[in-house]
Amino acid sequence: MAENKGKLYLIPSPLGENDPSEVIPEPVLRSLEGFRTFVVEEIRTARRYLSKAGLKGRIGELEFLELNEHTDQAVIEGYIRLFDNGNDVALISEAGLPAVADPGAQLVALAHRNGIQVIPAVGPSSLMLALMASGLNGQSFAFCGYIPAKSDERKNRLRTLEKVSGQLRQTQIMIETPYRNDSLFADILSVCAGSTKVCVAANITMPDAYIMTKKVSEWKKDRLTIGKRPCVFLILA
Repeated sequence: MAENKGKLYLIPSPLGENDPSEVIPEPVLRSLEGFRTFVVEEIRTARRYLSKAGLKGRIGELEFLELNEHTDQAVIEGYIRLFDNGNDVALISEAGLPAVADPGAQLVALAHRNGIQVIPAVGPSSLMLALMASGLNGQSFAFCGYIPAKSDERKNRLRTLEKVSGQLRQTQIMIETPYRNDSLFADILSVCAGSTKVCVAANITMPDAYIMTKKVSEWKKDRLTIGKRPCVFLILA
């Protein structure tokens, strides 16, 4: 490990407006008191999370730096200075696990390139929680991230994913920007075979969480409006 360099801690955050104590283990919440420097996807969200997590009244003493899809690579490379003099850094995503479907992965890669120890903490993963609750194949699965936004390209991608799923008996997991949930769901139902199983997992860990798996043919008879809720989609052909 790099001499006199701090460590990078990957701190999960709630998936929704939960009280952090409901979804984040107590030891992780206690550890937040030991950090002065936070690299976050969105500063306002991170401040709100940390206030709820017990740091209210200390927020002004903390250093926040953003790392999101708009952050220049040169700026990210400059974050290596944050670890000087043994300073530990906490990385927090907008929701869920940092560096998973999250630009924070670039900071993790930077840490590895510079011999900085990376320490992941326990917390909620919408992907794994959705897979757990789906009843689909948990032995073989693939996370496909965001698929194309344009309908024609998206349909072609869905056909490919369904084919791979059928060949490998592999659950395919994908996410979408909330305002495109219903258009993605409509394309899944229009493209996939009637026998293909589809799980819709929305607002996971929230009081109004909705997780349901049905065949495409069944979904077509019982249409669902998902709306702008954080959602994970899973298919198994």
